Amino acid sequence: MKKIFYFLSLLFVLISCTEDVKFNNPAFQTLKNNVFWRAQTYKAYLGANGTIIIEGSLGYEKVTLQTASFEKQTFALGVNDQSRAFYENTLPAEAVSFSTGTTIGNGQITITDYDTDNHTISGTFKFTAVNDDESNIESQKINFTEGVFYKVPIEVSDIIQHN
Repeated sequence: MKKIFYFLSLLFVLISCTEDVKFNNPAFQTLKNNVFWRAQTYKAYLGANGTIIIEGSLGYEKVTLQTASFEKQTFALGVNDQSRAFYENTLPAEAVSFSTGTTIGNGQITITDYDTDNHTISGTFKFTAVNDDESNIESQKINFTEGVFYKVPIEVSDIIQHN
């Protein structure tokens, strides 16, 4: 009887030690002003003039990354209007927009993988964007650091239309 009790105890311990692992595949996450921020929805698509646009949204908040092309390289922000970053909160009580552009803000977007077979894009980003409302002295800039977009799906219909 003692052996059965030990066997059942061991079996119970082994069964209760299972763990459900959740992978972030795909993912879009960053530190927004040093606070963890993870998008609930994300997508990528081709924009005008061969640009690629990557978007991550969490409720009323949206981060948009735009690069001059989909080539594996690092794109500097604050240099021109082809590679830019945007943050927007559309909640009426907190409505605000921040962006980078020619001599506005700074940062970088690095594309590390553009998978044409699976239609996904991966990379990293960091940027400081300036409030589009210059009269808002309370919140003049917003910082995003340690940003990652991993295997974000590219809308295939847009790829076909632009090829």
